[in-house]
Amino acid sequence: MDVTAVAVATAALFAWGLVSNRLERADVTAPIAFITVGVALAGCDLVDGPAGPESLTPLVELTLVWVLFSDAARLPVQELRSDVGRYLRLLAVGLPLTILLGWGLAAWMFPGLGLWLALFVGAALAPTDAALGVPVVTNPVVPSRIRQLITVESGLNDGIATPVVMLAIAGAAAAAGLEHAESPGRAALELLIGGAVGAGVGGAGGVALREARRHGTAAEEFAGIAVLALALAAYALALTLNGNGFVAAFCGGVAFGACAGRRAPAELEFLEQMGTLLASLVWMAFGAVAVPIMIDRIGTSDVVYAALSLTVVRMLPVAVASIGAGLGRTTVLFVGWFGPRGLASLVFALLALEALGTHADDAVTVLATTILISVVAHGLTAAPLARRYGRVAAASGPEPGEPVTVTPLRRGLGR
Repeated sequence: MDVTAVAVATAALFAWGLVSNRLERADVTAPIAFITVGVALAGCDLVDGPAGPESLTPLVELTLVWVLFSDAARLPVQELRSDVGRYLRLLAVGLPLTILLGWGLAAWMFPGLGLWLALFVGAALAPTDAALGVPVVTNPVVPSRIRQLITVESGLNDGIATPVVMLAIAGAAAAAGLEHAESPGRAALELLIGGAVGAGVGGAGGVALREARRHGTAAEEFAGIAVLALALAAYALALTLNGNGFVAAFCGGVAFGACAGRRAPAELEFLEQMGTLLASLVWMAFGAVAVPIMIDRIGTSDVVYAALSLTVVRMLPVAVASIGAGLGRTTVLFVGWFGPRGLASLVFALLALEALGTHADDAVTVLATTILISVVAHGLTAAPLARRYGRVAAASGPEPGEPVTVTPLRRGLGR
């Protein structure tokens, strides 16, 4: 990357820090801003993203590791029992149905992709990013249990979808005859190893940090750095043992959050800030690398698939998963619509480019189109629809059950 591009990127980060609050009020989100910067860098020939996406590997992998770990770790598992049935419905029924429906639609609309890349498209676009619709989960007029439902789903579905995405990439590489390709069977074994390693490292680290706090041996100002290192340790150890590092990061976050005690969320702040910084750079990379590929290849089918992915492919599984969950029709539609495609999907797109090269261009075009439409559509509709739904919910009477404390979002990654 040209040193001028580095200067522009860092200046954009600083400028966003100065005016972000005012721009957010005008529905200009961080992804919109940083994608625009990335497109400008590519348009001015300051970066040549499509020619060398492999140079993004460290940035993309670090971002995904820290986001997966922090998303999983910050969810208060012990406090989610009251609505666990609803969470399980969305994650164990809605998410697999979304992947299958997206896979089938991609295979039908884009037969040239083949089954593996079609599966990649369906799985990579299944995770949601609630941070792209912050007013939905921060506006108090929206019932707290619904806001928490959307937040929990967003926090966990990227980690659950990651194994399917990695299997699909491995299968596509094998089908393309690439030299570095691994068989899907080997990739599945790596997923199992990564899950076991991550759970062990995250759980042991959580217990160790809790005991260090109890005995007063841990310095508060270094605890955040320790958690950041723990996430990287889970990732690195899994790779050393021929496991999948991303699954290790997610499982490590789940185990850490369960074992570290009530103060764990505070210790994740530094990790989340680092994740926010890297995510901002990834949005720029997306604008510089994936958007030019999309512009060269986009067609009507890509736009149609994106529209269906954000509506039918998302909303139908949510409706099926919500049968018997006690959610009204308006609530099901509301939850179904607010499934923005964000950071996880674009990271998966960049990983596919790095692993598959030009073989992934058509699939990345579909992903890039869907992500861009989602960033704009969900960013613009979040606030007005949250207010409207809040009025409808208030007219229906008090929220059933006791209100809950909604888990804070990674605001910097979305807005």
